[in-house]
Amino acid sequence: MGQRTILHSDMNNFYASVEVLYDSSLKGKPVVVAGDEEARHGIVLAKSYEAKAFGIRTGEALWEARQKCPDAVFVPAHYDRYLKYSALARDIYTSYTDLVEPFGLDECWCDMTGSLHLFGGSGKYLADAIRTRVKEELGLTVSIGVSFNKVLAKLGSDMKKPDATTVLGPEDFRTQVWTLPVSELLYVGPATTAKLARYGIFTIGELARADVQLLHWLLGKNGIMLHEFANGRDTSAVRPYYAAPPVKTVGNSTTAPRDLVSDDDVKITLLALCESVGSRLRGQGTRCTAVQLGVRDNTLWSYERQARLDLPTGNTRDLFEAAFALFQKHHLSGKPVRSLSVRALGLVPADEQLSLFPDEQRRQKEQALEAAMDRVRDQYGYYSIQRGVTLLDPKLNLDAQGEHIIHPVGFLGTLQ
Repeated sequence: MGQRTILHSDMNNFYASVEVLYDSSLKGKPVVVAGDEEARHGIVLAKSYEAKAFGIRTGEALWEARQKCPDAVFVPAHYDRYLKYSALARDIYTSYTDLVEPFGLDECWCDMTGSLHLFGGSGKYLADAIRTRVKEELGLTVSIGVSFNKVLAKLGSDMKKPDATTVLGPEDFRTQVWTLPVSELLYVGPATTAKLARYGIFTIGELARADVQLLHWLLGKNGIMLHEFANGRDTSAVRPYYAAPPVKTVGNSTTAPRDLVSDDDVKITLLALCESVGSRLRGQGTRCTAVQLGVRDNTLWSYERQARLDLPTGNTRDLFEAAFALFQKHHLSGKPVRSLSVRALGLVPADEQLSLFPDEQRRQKEQALEAAMDRVRDQYGYYSIQRGVTLLDPKLNLDAQGEHIIHPVGFLGTLQ
């Protein structure tokens, strides 16, 4: 296998830059894309370079950002806009190659190995051409890393911002990246950075020269993987853009607009989440063999618990009963709940064969009913059919943007 040419494109200050496109008066100002404080998502989602200069960080509380920069302009997030421009950027990438692998809304890997000869013969030339097109056609800027594997291409796109191309070749990447903090390497998070620091490993070069057995003892198989990455060894492929990756789990979560203080509150929210998860399972023709529940209380302490199911299912009732049973078993503190999540695990293909066993016949009838309800909601909207219990407090079924948790479906009739 010859040397590959991989590009990693990272759209600069994506959310904030898109907001400036829609409101030119924001240009040059410290812009903060903010979460919804009323829905208790009051954190910094993104910021402009001008806001970053004041020390504002993604993920910090909005009140902290206001203290750092009283003149900052706070704007709500508009995810429809970000999805639109993300798709437009990917249209540009896929005009050069079908090997385009998204990494979040604003980042993509592109394998240009097979198409270089059609577009100038140089990775740098092609990266510069893409940057120019994004700027002229979309009004946004991107930074692009060019290298011989995905890890170094990603690292290169972070090295020069905004609107720059960085090339990391097999001959000189060590001199360019080994002096960088180890936290700059893909998959090295805060916890891993702290562990490595305790053993005197602070830079990518020190990680590359570290003893492999020590790294394995310290980080398990991830230690070996990171050692390979630091030494420029990564053979992972860029997935074709139009090839959907296999779905391993299906989940949904929400932070409630108020603390959930009773079992009824929890039931309403769990029903909405399980309805969403069940609809997606049915839509993709899968069933789950286990359910995971996530809980965060009003002190921000959180935990996750899971349980295996007797039979694979995609039914809302089965998901809800398993999730609520986990809640009753493990939420012993009794503290009000701030957020909940439900995830279907161990997915298997749906078995449509009619069963002779009464329990499974009941399950199949319920699933046929729920599938029919899905079709009704698809045609007539979220609220065409609702569960009676959800009418006790409809606001508990809204997400941070005021949208229904169960997107794109609504509720079933009543739960017996």
